[in-house]
Amino acid sequence: MRITSTLIVSFRALRRNILRSTLTSLGIIIGVAAVIATVSIGNGAKAQVEGQIASLGQNIISVFPGTSMSGGMRGGWGSASSLTPEDAQAILREISGVIAVSPELRDRAQVLANGLNWNTTIMGESPEYLDIRIWPLRDGSMFTEQDVRSYGKVAVIGKTVADQLFPNEDPLGQTIRIRNIPFKILGILAPKGFNFFGQDQDDTVIIPYTSHLRRVTHHKNLNSIIVQAVSPGQMPLIQQQITDLLQQRRNERDPDFTVRNQVELAQTATATSRTMTWLLGAIAGVSLVVGGIGIMNIMLVSVTERTREIGIRLAIGAHGREIMLQFLTESVVLSAFGGTIGILVGIGASKLMTHFNGWATLVSTDAIIIAFFFSAAVGIFFGFYPARKAAQLDPIEALRYE
Repeated sequence: MRITSTLIVSFRALRRNILRSTLTSLGIIIGVAAVIATVSIGNGAKAQVEGQIASLGQNIISVFPGTSMSGGMRGGWGSASSLTPEDAQAILREISGVIAVSPELRDRAQVLANGLNWNTTIMGESPEYLDIRIWPLRDGSMFTEQDVRSYGKVAVIGKTVADQLFPNEDPLGQTIRIRNIPFKILGILAPKGFNFFGQDQDDTVIIPYTSHLRRVTHHKNLNSIIVQAVSPGQMPLIQQQITDLLQQRRNERDPDFTVRNQVELAQTATATSRTMTWLLGAIAGVSLVVGGIGIMNIMLVSVTERTREIGIRLAIGAHGREIMLQFLTESVVLSAFGGTIGILVGIGASKLMTHFNGWATLVSTDAIIIAFFFSAAVGIFFGFYPARKAAQLDPIEALRYE
């Protein structure tokens, strides 16, 4: 029997009980829709996190303090606080392929201006920080290397700080006080919004790192060092060279620092969303299996109902493989129909979640293709046994069946 004739007969058989066929496909519809929706949510979350990582800058390598040991007690990561401005200068000076370095300090403090006050993050950075972070200024200018050398009392502020301290004024040229030390505002950062940790990136004041060390916190060490590599391909080599250089500067002592590149940070940040995507996808996949069992059940019923029809076809010369192909085609048509409707429902559900809940969703073409072919495979797998049973019917016994 030609495949076209087989398809026509299959559609006719399914159309006789259109309500039963639709209900049978419901399990596949729900399963495919759930897979598409959950994978879309997971992909959207992953893309959002990767976008936030990318907003930190391109080709970034970060150096963090390691652990410390005191009286047999080991501190956690970041407790060593052994990074110095000299380490940052050595990285820029001695490692080829490094195009920018920013020693970094972070602290929170109450800032005062214009009769108002606001608790915010005080960042100590180099003038290259905004270029590394790809963070433009909305107004004004960044402080210079001369400001770093002279411990300049100058600052660049984020939009949130500007809105809180200067709600109806232009902050440029005005003064804010950080721990009672006046700093002149040179520039206002372009708004960046929240990062993937839920922190407001615009709620910050950036000052020269030397001013942060000598005037604000009176510390000797840095919180971290941000390094920008010339290209992604050189990042692993530069990362290893930074590790070797800092280890050499510490006379081969146990490492009290850790070096991470942007790819590792992105993998760490997206690991949870990736795990949840697979977990939710697997749970949704159970619906596909349940739908497949429903197809097997209804096809067995169909074989029983059409036993006499099968007997007549076998008696007039049909081969067993043609009977088997007939019922297998009906099973695949049922599951493929459910898969197609499920894909449309899944895409619609993703769009609705984005519209009403504001969730970031990203419908993947690969997920659509895989879901469709998997639904068809479910039809083949669960339809094989009923089709084989139909093909093995004895013609005489089938003709006697009432």
